[in-house]
Amino acid sequence: MSDLTHFDEEGASRMVDVGDKAVTARIAVAESFVSMLPHTQKLILDRQISKGDVLEIARIAGIMATKKTADLIPLCHPLSITSVRLDFEVPNETLIRILGTVKVDGKTGVEMEALTAVSIAALTIYDMCKAADRGMTLGPTRLVEKSGGKSGHFIRETY
Repeated sequence: MSDLTHFDEEGASRMVDVGDKAVTARIAVAESFVSMLPHTQKLILDRQISKGDVLEIARIAGIMATKKTADLIPLCHPLSITSVRLDFEVPNETLIRILGTVKVDGKTGVEMEALTAVSIAALTIYDMCKAADRGMTLGPTRLVEKSGGKSGHFIRETY
């Protein structure tokens, strides 16, 4: 278990000690997708869902969730996030792509915060639109890019 940093030599869970790490600018980008019926996407884009502007509410939910990541993921460090951005793309008539970018100047990365942001934004879209389309699907949700820290720069290969 020594390769897994959230466990000590005896296998007990722990929060990783980042005290000796350098403060660096760290960025993580994650994405998630929501698949739906064409009619549902049209309702969203035309702002015709009775609960409100779906994408703006999903954006706010994702930003709020980013700030709560350490409360949701047991061994995550609380971070002083410097920036969160959520963008939405419409690659076709049945899909919405959520792209989240999170930045921090800190001793540990923001991958979990970016993944939390896009996950909660996707869940919010589902929640707001489920009356119109209970068959929506979420995912994949994945890390797209990260930079900063000792492990360097990561960019997801297309697959």
